[in-house]
Amino acid sequence: MSGTAAAKSAEEEIKSRARKLSLAGIEPCLGIVRVGARPDDLSYERSAAKRMSRLGIGLEVLELPADITQSAFNRAFEAFNKKADIHGILLFRPLPVPLSADYAARVIAPFKDVDCMNLLNMADVFTGEDDSRAPCTPSAVIELLEYYGVALKDRKVTVIGRSLVFGKPFAMMAIRRNAASITICHTKTVDLKEACVNADILVAAAGVSGLVTEDMVAEGAVVADVGINRTIDGRIVGDVNFDHVESKASYITPVPGGVGAVTASVMARRVLDGAEFTRNTK
Repeated sequence: MSGTAAAKSAEEEIKSRARKLSLAGIEPCLGIVRVGARPDDLSYERSAAKRMSRLGIGLEVLELPADITQSAFNRAFEAFNKKADIHGILLFRPLPVPLSADYAARVIAPFKDVDCMNLLNMADVFTGEDDSRAPCTPSAVIELLEYYGVALKDRKVTVIGRSLVFGKPFAMMAIRRNAASITICHTKTVDLKEACVNADILVAAAGVSGLVTEDMVAEGAVVADVGINRTIDGRIVGDVNFDHVESKASYITPVPGGVGAVTASVMARRVLDGAEFTRNTK
């Protein structure tokens, strides 16, 4: 399942929405809040800048020192959140120890919350009422499955990863789409192989390179690899041993070029949603 192809098919719709907003006097803009300068954060930031620019969306970065105090971070984030020309906010997490993102999650405007930090948005996902502002990555997996015509209904789904950023919200989204059963695992799950090999759809989001091997995948299963891991020689690889699993899976996402490409499209839509909300409430 090529995420690049799925993202490409969504480009014109996103660009069209951005142009309409621009004609209405609103320039959609994503705000990134970065504390410190971790290489992975900087790499993601550069990639986001290119992607948003291509789609007609601006980017503003709030860079804060790694040794910032909690109170100073809270003040800076709140001021950034109040900027009228910022329509979506992404906070790079995890924050450096001992900083906490709790205050940011409480004060971020729900319509600017591109990655579901705000508890109101998360509650909508977990109650099944609305997952339109669910975290970008599980939303991207759902979109990718739909693009390739893979239905969740009546399928056995196993998710490796239990975080609030991916595993738990994805499970809720799969339930909403009438998956037959959902199994949430993690790296310490006893007999992880058994939980995986019984799945019709296997989603790996543990952040462990090569965790999913050929013997853990059923013949004809659909495999979505959410992992992003850097090897010693600098290559980006997923959680799935792609070369060995590809021959068994009916569909499989590559890394890079898989889920990550669609995640960027989802984030762009979240920014446009925020900009349209701003326009409609003026």
